[in-house]
Order: sequence, then C-alpha cells, then structure tokens
Amino acid sequence: MSTPAPLKRLYIKTYGCQMNVYDSERMADVLRPLGYGMTDEPEGADLVVLNTCHIREKATEKVYSELGQIRLMKARKAEAGDGVMTVAVAGCVAQAEGAEIMRRQPAVDLVVGPQAYHQLPELIARTHRARGEGLAAEFSPEEKFDALPVERTASGVTAFLTVQEGCDKFCTFCVVPYTRGAEWSRPEADILAEARSLASKGVREITLLGQNVNAYDGAAGGLAALARSLGQIEGVDRIRYTTSHPRDMDGDLIAAHGENPALMPYLHLPVQSGSDRILKAMNRDHSAEHYIRLIERIRAARPDIAISGDFIVGFPGERESDFEATLSLIRQVGYASAFTFKYSRRPGTPASAMPGQVDETVKEERLARLNDLLNQQQLAFNQAQVGRVLPVLIEKPGRREGQMSGRSPYLQPVHLEASGALVGQIVSVRIVQAHRGSLTGDLSSAQLVGDKAFA
Repeated sequence: MSTPAPLKRLYIKTYGCQMNVYDSERMADVLRPLGYGMTDEPEGADLVVLNTCHIREKATEKVYSELGQIRLMKARKAEAGDGVMTVAVAGCVAQAEGAEIMRRQPAVDLVVGPQAYHQLPELIARTHRARGEGLAAEFSPEEKFDALPVERTASGVTAFLTVQEGCDKFCTFCVVPYTRGAEWSRPEADILAEARSLASKGVREITLLGQNVNAYDGAAGGLAALARSLGQIEGVDRIRYTTSHPRDMDGDLIAAHGENPALMPYLHLPVQSGSDRILKAMNRDHSAEHYIRLIERIRAARPDIAISGDFIVGFPGERESDFEATLSLIRQVGYASAFTFKYSRRPGTPASAMPGQVDETVKEERLARLNDLLNQQQLAFNQAQVGRVLPVLIEKPGRREGQMSGRSPYLQPVHLEASGALVGQIVSVRIVQAHRGSLTGDLSSAQLVGDKAFA
C-alpha cells in the first residue's frame, strides 16, 4: 500500500470583521481538496494567506509589517531546502491596493480580493507555473458563491454564515463600497443548504453576516423571512445577525424579534454619532431622533433586547457640542455593549479630504470619555442579569480546570463549573456574578433547555 502524501501546510491569519473570519474558513474549504491542512504557525508553511481589513490605517500597516516577517520565513524555508512558501494577500486591502502590494513587498506571490478567493486553487497553480501572474480582485459575488462547496467544515457549535455582501450607502468615512462592491444577496436556497450542512455537524447557533445584513433581499420577506426558515432547521436553536444599518431596519424584522423564538434578543445597530450635523457629514441618511425612535420600536417588540452599537469620535469637523450629543444619545438608548473607534482617514474616501480634521490628542480624550460611559452601561446591563436563570449554550472549556464557557442569549460570555460533556448543550444557568465583560454562573440546579422557549 502506498503511503499517502503529506498534507501541505496552510496558515491563514485573519484581520478585521466576522465576514473575514467566514471568508477564511471558506478559503480553507476551497483549498482542502488540494491537500492543504491548517497549521497554527506561519514558519515553514507551504501557503500563507493574510486575509486583510482596510477599515483603519493601522490595520493596513500591520499587514505590511507582517509581510516583512513572512518574507524572512520564506527565505529561511528556501535556504533549508524545504520547498517554496507561497504568500497570498486576500481581503479588502488586496482589493483596495492590488498590484501596489506586490510592488511594496516582492515576497507576495498573489493578491486576491474578497470576491475572488474561490479562484485560489487556479491562482496558486498559475503562480507555481510562472511567478508573477497572481492578481485577482474583480467583483463577482455570484461566481464566488457558486464556486464554493456547499459542505462546510465546523470547528465548534457556533458558526458564521454570509448571506449578504457589499454596501450601497457610501458613508463618507468608509471604504467598504469600494472594496466589497454593491449590495448583493445570496439566494435563500443556497443559505439554507449551507445552514443544514452546519447543523449536521453539530452547529446550534448561526450568525448571519453582511456589510448591511438587514438589507438582505434574497428571499421573499427579506431577513425576517430568512431567519424564520433557518429557525425551522432541526438543530439550529439560535440565530443572530450583524451588521445592520438603521435605514434597513423594517417593520417585519422588528416584529420578528418578538415573534421568532430562534432569533436571539441581541441587536448590533451602529449609529456612529449622536450629532445630526456629523451624521449628515457622514452621509448616514438618518437623524439621531430617528435612531432613538427606532430603538423604542425594537424594544416594544422585545423589551429585554440587548442593544450594541458602533461609535466614531473625532470625525472631521466634530466639535465638543457634537461629541456631547453622542454622549446624550448613549444615555438615552442604554447599551449592553459597543465598539468604539477614533476616526481614521482612509485614502479615496470623501471624509479624508474634508476640512476640520480633529487633532489626535482630542480624539484620545473623547474616546476615553466615550468608553467610560459605555463601560458603565455594559456593567450595569450585566449586573441586571444577576439572580436570573438564563439558557446558556456551552461552547468550550474555560481557562481554569473544570470550567466551561458559553454564551447567554444576550451574547455575554458565561463561565461556570461544569462537565465538558455539556459542550453543544443549552443549559439553564443561574447568574451569580457580573463583570464588565462576562458573567459567572451556577449550574447546580441546571436542566437542559431550548432557547426557543426563552422569552
């Protein structure tokens, strides 16, 4: 009997959002039939893929710094006679900078945009034949998803599933419309097939992804109808979605939060600023008042829903009064969690050329005040769970011996003493302690439960 050829070693480093995490998993799926198996370290790998994010300047520069280290690893592998390391840059930096990446860092063999990674096998073969023919960054989401295998690998009991890509909103600070293209939705049948594949491998919670996921229109009835269909798949007990835009939060989706038991009581709905003047400069096409009224409607449908948001401080022209308006909106809404950023100039976006660029020291000071308020709110929300019994999906071992970790319906990490046999189970857990970033639970009176009965 012949000895099977050893696996080629594949290292993927993922930067940025959950959609990049999904894309990285799908790259591994595409490359697996070629004999590539994942490795945790880039040193000695046969193929290194950096799946990049272009949202902030620091993220882009981190990629070039990483490439400098990989260039040295590539040289060491060649000197040791251990074969050739192929280096690929994927994702949004690849889309935005294209051939400039290969010019700045000759160690890069191929560049592949977020809509072209299904071409990786062909590009790698072409690169092996003749170095230097390795650029693919055109937009074609239909072609990409048609080429991906339906069968998914699953590394746990939760999974991401991309249902929508691209953005038509053109916020003045954002590069996404230029790197991911126009809004496009996957057909419902394809999504359901992928979800069934995940459920068959033990996945119980699926997070639907999109740049503007609530703009999804690949099914009659939009995202609300899709979530309803997904909730009927055996084994899928929890559904989440991110990231949403206030302009696309329609009545059917709001109502679904009160009607669909599989849809978790957690909503990430970015607002970015509480100042109407800044929102207009950002081209958000909604006011602070519209956003606040929208939150009221959502809470009327699901009173206990946890609200998460995104905030940018130091946008060009932001005055102290504009920043105070953001703090006022935060106090009115009350957030369970949030992501906060200092404005970062991205070349080619309208905001990068706007007058009134804010000094970095002012940004730092405002960010600190913003985070202080949001941290207080997050802790208060978590403290409100103490004494409650929540259904927790057990995901993995915790950091301590005998400890397990899971997630509440509100996406909070929950740590508790429990058996590893409970991984993949949803159990009732009494919350006994709250921290800003997590909860501690007690399993002493736990029973197996289903989130679909949670309200």
